[in-house]
Amino acid sequence: MPEDPQGLLFGAPKSKSRTLVFDLETQNSFDDVGGRNKMAELKMSVGVTYALETNEFAVYREEEVNALVENLRAASRVIGFNQKHFDYAVLGRYTKLDWSTVKSFDILEDLTRILGHRVKLDSVAAATLGTKKSGHGLQAIEWFRKGDWDTLIKYCKDDVKITSDVWLHGVEKKFVMIETWKEPKKVPVDWK
Repeated sequence: MPEDPQGLLFGAPKSKSRTLVFDLETQNSFDDVGGRNKMAELKMSVGVTYALETNEFAVYREEEVNALVENLRAASRVIGFNQKHFDYAVLGRYTKLDWSTVKSFDILEDLTRILGHRVKLDSVAAATLGTKKSGHGLQAIEWFRKGDWDTLIKYCKDDVKITSDVWLHGVEKKFVMIETWKEPKKVPVDWK
């Protein structure tokens, strides 16, 4: 086997300190593809990563999905909101990567474990940060179908930034807040 001085023979090396916050939007809805058991058929429209160490966004359209997958694989950690059960499943269409080999922290997964039920990113963002998402997933599909890339990319970047801010709040303050019917609820977290 030839020597590979850069260590790239099997893809990019794992970064020593590159934490990426990640989200993607899809081309199709669950109704379009016949249900939640057909995640790969949703197809990615755009994916966005945000590097915590450099404060830099990277945007990937479907034709750039291989670069997205490689950057997620090479990151020291990937943080998201439901990325383990949604985003990675959507990316399954494009890669055979075993996502369990990617060090990931899923905020929704952890909050569900703590609370015993799921919560929406919008609920956590509103109560913790005093901000709301700039849209929702079905709007993102419409923007994709209309070719409104600027609005679609801005929406995905906004979601990634909100996810990043929720994560950093939890790391620094050791709690996040969620909206409830009565009043916001404080949820202790142990995020590192």
